[in-house]
Amino acid sequence: MQRHLIVLDLDGTLLTDEKVISNKTKNTLLQAKEEGHEVMIATGRPYRSSEMYYKELGLTTPIVNFNGAFVHHPMNKSWQTVHKPIELNVVKEVVEAVESYSIKNMLAEVLDDVYLHYHDEQMMSAFALGNPNITTGDLRTFLQKDPTSLLIHAEEDSVDLVRKHLRDVHAEVIDHRRWGAPWDVIEIVRHGLNKAVGLSHVSSYLNIPQERIIAFGDEDNDLEMIEYAGVGVAMGNAIKPLQNIANEITKTNNEDGIADFLIERLKLKQKAF
Repeated sequence: MQRHLIVLDLDGTLLTDEKVISNKTKNTLLQAKEEGHEVMIATGRPYRSSEMYYKELGLTTPIVNFNGAFVHHPMNKSWQTVHKPIELNVVKEVVEAVESYSIKNMLAEVLDDVYLHYHDEQMMSAFALGNPNITTGDLRTFLQKDPTSLLIHAEEDSVDLVRKHLRDVHAEVIDHRRWGAPWDVIEIVRHGLNKAVGLSHVSSYLNIPQERIIAFGDEDNDLEMIEYAGVGVAMGNAIKPLQNIANEITKTNNEDGIADFLIERLKLKQKAF
């Protein structure tokens, strides 16, 4: 079997609904690595909240964080890191504009520094993983660097209005997506960035061609990656638009969909770890 690159989204894909990697899926990925295949993570999460899964799988590959805005190699500090933040003046324009809509909060991340527009215990708790530096206050004042990403936590009835404004006014400089339930969150990154862009950078470094990339995903932010991969696999719990463009559909994230697909596709010999 030729060497493949296995690419894993985290939430709703590699992780069960309890946010853990099942034993079967973990052992299958370890077996794939042992047989010479490469395994990597591509996630919308920052590194600080994906590092524990990177380490649990014993990965030695680059990782795609922030949906492609930050691509780096945790095991090789001399590797050419890619960090493409949003211009600060654009972010301040967006903050100014969306304040006229019904929003709950806005949050900017500069790698591992978190900036909250309003004090919000729920959001602070959700983003506390990895112990980031958290600053609270008007983003137009406190945010001094180009942020890696910007999140807008909107009231449910404002999400479409905010996204329309972003399309109409800022389409040339930013891209945005809506998070899955239960969060009514719009995530913004610099224009032209997505997981596929980060993945192409890593696959080139690993010298694995597109046709030998197997990518797994479930959400809006996986669309480009699933389309880019030689074998794009949608989880059984994936949104319909993703299932529609995927080459294959496997079982859900709670049913070891990744493991079952890889065992069959890569003809893995199962053994106890």
